[in-house]
Amino acid sequence: MVVYHNRSAKLLVYTRKPDENAYPSGLARSIHFAVSQDGHHFHALHNNYGILFADATISEDDTIQPKGVKNPVVFPLSEGGFGIAAERVREDGSVDETSCGKLLLWKTVDFIDFESMGLVEESSFEERKGKPFIRKTIVIRGETVSGCSIEIDMDLCNRISQKWCPLHHVDTYLPQNLTVTSLQELETLCAVAVYSDGSTAVKRVEWQKEQVDLSRPGIYQLNGTVWQREYPFPLAQGYGDPVVFPWEGKWYFLGTNDNLNDIGIYVREADTVEGLFAEGMKEHLILDVDEEKDFIQTFWAPEFHIIGGELYILLAIGGKVWGPQCYLMKFKSGGNIVDANSWETPVKVLRKDGSPLASDGITLDMTYLLAGGHSYMVWSYRRHIGTPMDTGSMLYIAEVDESKPWQLTGEPVLLSRPLFGWENVSGTINNEGPHAFVHNGKVYLAYSGGDARGYLYALGLMTAEENRDLTDVSVWKKSGAPVLSFYSMKGVYGPGHNSFFVDEDGELMIAYHGETALESRICCDGIHRVHFDVDGEPRFDLSSEKDLNPALCKVSIQVTVL
Repeated sequence: MVVYHNRSAKLLVYTRKPDENAYPSGLARSIHFAVSQDGHHFHALHNNYGILFADATISEDDTIQPKGVKNPVVFPLSEGGFGIAAERVREDGSVDETSCGKLLLWKTVDFIDFESMGLVEESSFEERKGKPFIRKTIVIRGETVSGCSIEIDMDLCNRISQKWCPLHHVDTYLPQNLTVTSLQELETLCAVAVYSDGSTAVKRVEWQKEQVDLSRPGIYQLNGTVWQREYPFPLAQGYGDPVVFPWEGKWYFLGTNDNLNDIGIYVREADTVEGLFAEGMKEHLILDVDEEKDFIQTFWAPEFHIIGGELYILLAIGGKVWGPQCYLMKFKSGGNIVDANSWETPVKVLRKDGSPLASDGITLDMTYLLAGGHSYMVWSYRRHIGTPMDTGSMLYIAEVDESKPWQLTGEPVLLSRPLFGWENVSGTINNEGPHAFVHNGKVYLAYSGGDARGYLYALGLMTAEENRDLTDVSVWKKSGAPVLSFYSMKGVYGPGHNSFFVDEDGELMIAYHGETALESRICCDGIHRVHFDVDGEPRFDLSSEKDLNPALCKVSIQVTVL
C-alpha cells in the first residue's frame, strides 16, 4: 500500500472543449492533468494534451467505434493509490448507450503508470456520495475548463511534473581543473549538460586551444563553447517516412517521394548527415516503374536494414490495381547503393506456408527488429480501406529467419489497433510506421497514429523486455498517450512515421516527417536527439533549444600543463 504524507499540492483532471480546426473531439474528450503547488494556479501537464484516452470498441463487423470521456473525477482508493473515473461517450460527445450506468475506471499510484479497469458499475461509487468530489472551473492556457481536483503530496506533485513536463537544459558541468600533457586530452574534454529532471548528457566543446601553451608548464584559463549537431526543421520538403543510414563510410537517405506522387525509390548519398540535406543534393533512382513486374504505384516507406549480415530495403509497392504490399529488395555483394543494378528485383514478403502476406487487404510500412537473438518483422495491415467496413490499419508482428527474411517462420500476431482517440481522431484510423531500437535490455517500438498527412499525426510507443517472446502480446506495454505530437515542439505539426539512427557522435537520433503549419499538407523531414531521462526512459520531444540552452554554452576550466 502506497501512502503519501504532507499533502499540500493539488492535481486536477479535466477535459477540454473541442476545436475541430485545432484540437478536435478525439483529443479534447480525453482526460487531461494539471497540478498546483498553491492550490490556485494550475500548470497543465503533457503540454495540455490528453493523457488518458478511452478505448474504442470493436463492432461485430470488425470496425472501430471511437469513444471519448466527460466529467472525469479523481479520488483516493481505500487500498492505496488513486482512482480516476469518467463517463464514456461517443467521439462527438453524444450518449454511448453501451455505457449507461457504468463508468470508465483507471487506477494509479503515481499518475505516471495507469491500469485500465474498463467499465465498472456506477453503483460501486455509492460510498463516495458522502464525500463530494471537489470540482473547479479554472482557466488553463487561456481556456476555461471544469475539472475535479484532489490534494496530493508535494513530492508526488514534483515527480508527476518531472515526468509529464518537457525537459530542458538547466546547468552545464565541468571539472574545476584539469591536468593535461597533450593536445588530444584537450580535444576530447567534454561537458555534461544537466536537465530539469536531473538526467544528463555528454556534450562536445569547441575549446580555444590557443589559450594553452602545451610547451610551457603552468596554469591556464581555458574557455570554450558547448555545441551539438542541429538540424533545422524543415529539412527535405515533400518527403515522408525518412530513413537515415550509415554504410561503409557514407550516409544515405531514403523516403517516400511525395514530390513525384510516391513513384520510384530514390536515394541520397553524402559524407555527413548534414550533407544529405544540402541544397541541390543529387538523388539516385534505384527502383523505377516496371509494368512487366507490376511495380506501378505507391512506392511507400522504404527502409534500409542489415539482416543476417546482408543489406536489404523493405518497402511497399502497388500494381495497376491499387493495393500496396510489402516487398524486400536485396543488395548485391560488392555493389554501390546508388546504382540501380546493384539491387536484386524486389520480392513479396510471404507467410510461413508461402501464401501472400495478405489476400484481403493492404500491407505496408514493414520494419525489421533483432532482439534477444530473434528476428522479427513488424508491419501495418488494413482491410476495406475507404469503405464503411474499414478496419483501420493495425500492427502485426511475426518471427523470421534472418537467412531467408522474405518468408515468415511464424504466424502473424496482432500487436496493436488504433483504439485511442489520438490514433483514430477525426476519421483517421491508423497504427502504422513501426520502427524500433533496443536499449539497456528493452525494446522500444515507436509507431504512428492519426492523420499521416496532417497536423494530427503523432508518435506512440510500445515497450517490451528484449529477451521475451515478442510475438506474445502480453509482454508489450503500450503507452496510452503519444510521446510526440503537434504540441511537443514549436513549429512542428504532425510529427510521425519515424526511424532511428546513431549519428557520427554515437547519439541516438530520431528522424520523422511533419508539417510546417496546421493547414499544411506537405511532408517535411526533421531530426533531433533522443534523450534518456532520469529513469533511463527515452524522451522524443527534446527540441534543440531545450537540449542545449545557449545561455549555458559558454564554459571555462583551469588547465594545468606539466
